[in-house]
Amino acid sequence: MHKYSALSLAIVSILSIQAHAADDASQSTVSAVDETAAVVVTGTRAKNRTAHQSLQPVDVISGDTLRGSGSSELGSALARLIPSINFPRPAVVDGAELVRPAQLRGLSPDQVLVLVNGKRLHTSAFINLGGAIGRGSAPADLNSIPISAVKRIEVLRDGQSARYGSDAIAGVINIILKDGPEGGEVTTKVGQYKKGDGTQRELSVNSGFSLGKSGWLNVTAEGGKNGYTNRAGADFQSPLATTNGQRDFRFGDPATNNGKILLNGQYDIRDDAQLYAIGTFSQTQGENAEFYRQSNSSNNIKALFPNGYLPLTHNIVQDTTLVAGVRGEFLDDWHYDASANYGKNNYEVNIDTINPSLYRDTGSTPFNFYNGTLANSQTLLNIDISKSIALSWLPHPLSVAFGAEYKYQQYKVEAGQPESYYKGGASGLAGFSAGDAGDHHRHSYSEYLDLETKLTDKLTTSLAVRNENYSDFGSTTTASLAGRYDFTPRIAIRGNISNGFRAPSLAQEYFSQTSLQLVNGVLQNAGTFPANSSVAKLFGAEDLKPEKSNNYSLGFTFNPIDRLYITIDGYLIDITDRISLSSAINASTPKVLAYLAANGINNVNYSSVRYFNNASDTRTKGVDLVASYRFLFDNGLKWNSTLGLNFNQTKVTKIKANPTILNQLGVNLLRLDRRETLGLLGESTPETKLTLGNDFSLDNWTLHTNLVRYGSFVSYSNVGPQEDQKFGAQWTLDLALDYRLQNWTFTLGSDNVANSYPARSQFGTVGGSIPYSEFSPNGFNGAFYYGKVNYRW
Repeated sequence: MHKYSALSLAIVSILSIQAHAADDASQSTVSAVDETAAVVVTGTRAKNRTAHQSLQPVDVISGDTLRGSGSSELGSALARLIPSINFPRPAVVDGAELVRPAQLRGLSPDQVLVLVNGKRLHTSAFINLGGAIGRGSAPADLNSIPISAVKRIEVLRDGQSARYGSDAIAGVINIILKDGPEGGEVTTKVGQYKKGDGTQRELSVNSGFSLGKSGWLNVTAEGGKNGYTNRAGADFQSPLATTNGQRDFRFGDPATNNGKILLNGQYDIRDDAQLYAIGTFSQTQGENAEFYRQSNSSNNIKALFPNGYLPLTHNIVQDTTLVAGVRGEFLDDWHYDASANYGKNNYEVNIDTINPSLYRDTGSTPFNFYNGTLANSQTLLNIDISKSIALSWLPHPLSVAFGAEYKYQQYKVEAGQPESYYKGGASGLAGFSAGDAGDHHRHSYSEYLDLETKLTDKLTTSLAVRNENYSDFGSTTTASLAGRYDFTPRIAIRGNISNGFRAPSLAQEYFSQTSLQLVNGVLQNAGTFPANSSVAKLFGAEDLKPEKSNNYSLGFTFNPIDRLYITIDGYLIDITDRISLSSAINASTPKVLAYLAANGINNVNYSSVRYFNNASDTRTKGVDLVASYRFLFDNGLKWNSTLGLNFNQTKVTKIKANPTILNQLGVNLLRLDRRETLGLLGESTPETKLTLGNDFSLDNWTLHTNLVRYGSFVSYSNVGPQEDQKFGAQWTLDLALDYRLQNWTFTLGSDNVANSYPARSQFGTVGGSIPYSEFSPNGFNGAFYYGKVNYRW
């Protein structure tokens, strides 16, 4: 309660300070920015490049457009507008519900780089181990940024490792924050799902302040409280359980409380130099359900719970960012930008459950446990220098940029209380043991050169080269060559060839835990070990190395009539040495147990072993089509329309041979199981996605519509093709109606107004408790209805 009281006090204070600035001017909720003509800063260091002039495909989404839906999650709102982004809503996956994975062009969530005002955002401490999209990744948490702080977002759909370094294989999401001393707004929202659950209550405020005559500070604060949703079916898992036929399981979104604060400021220290800073803090407390423990389960103590029980995890995610820098000009129009960037993400795990082994051994058990904390941080120091230089042998100025960066990364695993990992550990999610705990770090240096110019009036080219040297796996060099030829002012062709890389995250290198997982349709304790650990080495693990990519793209831009822009871009991405979790290796056979014991490992509290490895090569190919149109009718009606279509397909082209020791032990599994090879790395993400957004504005009224078609996808089973299931396409429609009255805007809306649900799962439903696939790209909550009130000054 104290957190929300403090947030409410901050909001009231800001409103009281800014009250005198309010006036009667009508404020439109439709963005006045022509997003195709906006100057972009992502993927180029030229100072005057617009989205429809760019050498690579860039989507520009205004903050008002993002806030036009009922979602307060930045990732979810973005995915509804950009067809190449997938933002699924997994459930019962041990924490991924709070750090949702976002995919770009069907690739892993950690293969897209996230920037804030052009500065690298750190990744999360949590690593996704469940059977959901993005399994094995630890991506940046998009939802740590308050959506009310966003001025616009630029999504660059092309490989950019040569400009930005590791992680930018699929592309870049650059979040541009609101700035300046003028204006502000406060918004409150209340909503609920048609089923009567998942109630959302949210309050946000944004305001600008002057810092004397030379600076400004823009402040955003958000707070929200969301109830959980439950779409579980009746549990018919065991006729012997007293819970048989009841809906005791919970399958849906978690209950959350969250608060976010963001500061963005600038101060002119002289005419040609400014200090700037960004500070963010967010905290989310979430309650997730694990699998229900039936009365006759080995994970239950009947004397304590005669009818079984539902373990609940209580996770706390804290995210902090602090950026400070100075930028300006020196000598003859040289531009510089020097900054320090620190970011940290903490993921604390607690669980309400029992430890059955502890009870059987001692006669008692706690009912709640502290399982430990994961922490990931990065510190960056960088300097960028650029200038537009006129050369006699070039018809147009040459944009030159170069710079250097130092990066220090740290990953910590803090052990939980001993009772949380005693023998099999806390039922549902064992704590991090003393053996799992550790403090790991690395550093890297990089240098880059970026050149861009127009070789003729019609031909624009750019070349970027970057070298990085990591303390744990050595150096790598990447390059990007892009070009654009304008046949006429309305028709152009563009293309890009580049190579890229992604360094294995420290989480992938050092994460270790034993947890209850659904493996091949059976719940079992799965031990996840670092590749350099003694257990993993005994099963053939090798030290991780970077993923490497070759990216190719070719596209066309059309502007056949005024205000109509069309882009079509095809792409091909080959990735070698992709990092994935290995398949579950049976560690409970007598031969395997004897092998482990002979090598000094006797305390085996897991029935399967898995580790991260560079297991496969993949090929991704696809096409993006985007068309936008703006029109003003004679009667004053404004119509803004955007159509987007993405076709995307990823196939595994190579899987490395099994380690010899696995064959000797009779463990007849590949490095990647069937579900991972065909599904998680391929067809469990829809191959097609279509979006059609329209805004109609007349006088004080605005109607927002957003139609999305999610293409079919396949859920693959390790059992075999007899338990595969193909899910058909799903259509969803979002509607919202705004009415503006002076400074006020009142909104009634519904996301998924037609109450569309994905098809039901036929296999792997845990006795009927899980009726929908976790791969469903729009989730499975049904229609959401909401109301919003906004006041601007």
